[in-house]
Amino acid sequence: MTEAKVTIIGAGSAEFSMTLVRDLCLRESLKGSTICFMDIDESRLDVVYGLATRYARETKAELKFEKALERRGALQGADFVINTALVGGHSNEEEERRVGEECGYYRGMNFGVYLHQLALMLGVARDVEDLCRNAWLIQASNPVFDGCTLITRETRAKAIGLCHGHYGAYHVARVIGIDPKEVSFQAPGVNHCIWMTRFLRSGKDAYPLIDEWIAEKSEEYWRLWDGDATDVQMSPAAVSLYKMFGLFPIGDTPRFAGAWWHHTDLETKKRWFNKYGGFDSEIGWSHYLSGLDRRMEAMFQLHGDSSALVSKEFPPEASGEQHVPIIDALVNDNRGCFQVNVPNGGALEGFGGDVVVEVPGIVSARGVQAVKVGKLPRRLTLHILRTLVMPMEQGLEAFLTRDKMALLDRILLDHRTRSYEQAQRLVDAILALPFNEDLRDFR
Repeated sequence: MTEAKVTIIGAGSAEFSMTLVRDLCLRESLKGSTICFMDIDESRLDVVYGLATRYARETKAELKFEKALERRGALQGADFVINTALVGGHSNEEEERRVGEECGYYRGMNFGVYLHQLALMLGVARDVEDLCRNAWLIQASNPVFDGCTLITRETRAKAIGLCHGHYGAYHVARVIGIDPKEVSFQAPGVNHCIWMTRFLRSGKDAYPLIDEWIAEKSEEYWRLWDGDATDVQMSPAAVSLYKMFGLFPIGDTPRFAGAWWHHTDLETKKRWFNKYGGFDSEIGWSHYLSGLDRRMEAMFQLHGDSSALVSKEFPPEASGEQHVPIIDALVNDNRGCFQVNVPNGGALEGFGGDVVVEVPGIVSARGVQAVKVGKLPRRLTLHILRTLVMPMEQGLEAFLTRDKMALLDRILLDHRTRSYEQAQRLVDAILALPFNEDLRDFR
């Protein structure tokens, strides 16, 4: 058993922070550890700190808590740093989306927010190098693919990215009638674009069961579907990508796999995803943002009611997220295999060695070792390189060089761009927004 200090950057995302608190409270091997919450929003910071201390008392967990408004102070003495922050929140995203739509880009484009996120990620990584160089940096907020590639190239911080999209494989199992406990799988790729190269039920290939479901039950499933707008795992878009490339797309992959023809307008989105148009439509995204607001309001109400049990809202059961089990594996040598985003180094054939890929990784006190998974089908590899890796490289080039033309190159690749002048208008309009004033040095 070893004590550790875990600093959460952007801890005002109270529900995610409470998920980490819950998992830490359940880990006897991390008893006595310290959690430091850091956020620039003092009211949200107070909420998560208050709820966490109450939760630990209720569950009789031996944890210590700190809070900080300033990042560098919060990083002092940290063994683990979890970055979950979104610069400017969703309000900046929505303003950039509005401007993008005015320039003729359906659902807009958030490259100002993207550049600020990269700056934050790199800043955190450099602070970790400076203040707690032996700490592990766990990147949880997006863009995990671009951000982790940036910080592992530009710093020596021990960094990994985490996402829970791979659990979509268990959703596949449930829909086709398999007990997820009987399933094992492998789903490599890059973040938000991972593909199931192995899908086993009790050691036997379960892909034929997916094929059977598609042939006999998918149409009825889509006709009767009444789920959440974010549920796209078994959508027509997912099945179409499976038919195109021969592997089933997992998690957010149906949203981000570069199939622009699924996203041309709302009616097209409804046909390919669900009756809301999927997560990213004007309907689905509105549902998502409203849900965030409701959950945050519930957190404030819970914080204000000292008689309420926090452990009733967050039952003391493991969340299934990987963050705390990975911390435990690194600290206490409780070896395990996890889905991680790390520099490739040959784990996934066909991708550059310094490109961060999402693959299984063996985690122990020795560190994180990516598992060699071979290669994806050639057509799929070329598709990912063209539609995701190249835009990532162009985005990092624009960020590092402050070159407006590099930024324009990325936008000109977008299928919604109809002319060079349209792309120029978009760049100028987004850089002119007040919260993007610091980006106006792009030349």
